[in-house]
Amino acid sequence: MNVFVSGGSGAIGIPLVRALVAGGHQVTALSRSTSKREQLQALGATPAVADALNREALIAAVEAAHPTHVIHQLTALPKEGPRRPGDLDATNRLRIDGTRNLLDAAINAGARRFIVGSFALLSSRDQSTAVPGNDAAAAVRSMESQVFDATKRGSIEGVVLRYGMFYGLEAGSTARMIDLVRRRRLPVVRGDAGQLPLIHVEDAVSATLCALDAAPAGAVYDIVDDRAVSLTEIVEGIAEYTGSAAPFRVPGWLPRLLAPYTARLTSIRMPLSNAKAKAELGWRPKYPTVRDGLAQMFRHAA
Repeated sequence: MNVFVSGGSGAIGIPLVRALVAGGHQVTALSRSTSKREQLQALGATPAVADALNREALIAAVEAAHPTHVIHQLTALPKEGPRRPGDLDATNRLRIDGTRNLLDAAINAGARRFIVGSFALLSSRDQSTAVPGNDAAAAVRSMESQVFDATKRGSIEGVVLRYGMFYGLEAGSTARMIDLVRRRRLPVVRGDAGQLPLIHVEDAVSATLCALDAAPAGAVYDIVDDRAVSLTEIVEGIAEYTGSAAPFRVPGWLPRLLAPYTARLTSIRMPLSNAKAKAELGWRPKYPTVRDGLAQMFRHAA
């Protein structure tokens, strides 16, 4: 396949490009930063530098690659993950305007298939279970709707992958969480009964590879671990595997007062199922639960 990966230098972009090249595919990786050229070349990809919000430049970059498949992984999140709603503003614009530009570029270049990496916590399912944040949720709905509409028109074969929250050595948010846990600066909430859908970055990559040709046009999949977990389980797992002191336990009102954006994670109940992805894509997560993923991470880091 000839694959164009937008967001090729991001948290999932780098391991995805690496896996595609290892699989023998021709890969063009898009970044908006010229400083990423050498890194992408070292992975075996052809680098393309353009801003996805610059419609003409993006169309030219995709046209030059002549891809059969386009993968949308465009985000502009802080390296350590969002901590406030405003941190999502740039990504919201990419999910609306960047998606429109990339779709048009893919169709113009004659690409057959368009894979979009969406976000389960903000997806267009029952909004009563999604993370609060109207702008971010609306941006994800726009991104998914654009892909579904283009598929219905017969313009391209769109597939939506709704990833759980990324974790792993490639994810900056995981590195920050480990640092906070080690310094005992990430307390847990008493009675935390949250159910957060997670996915190891490596498993998100393997699911994306499976979807390249196995997924039917117009399909949508939840790409998540076998079991949703609470934020408390994650923090306690990190503390255990790093040999850190147990986290402080605090009442629910305290993080809502001091860190309201993060505190929302303790109220989310979203036990999603990966059964459809397993059945239709033949995909299996290498790390079925976050404890499996954490165990591998710290063995690797030792």
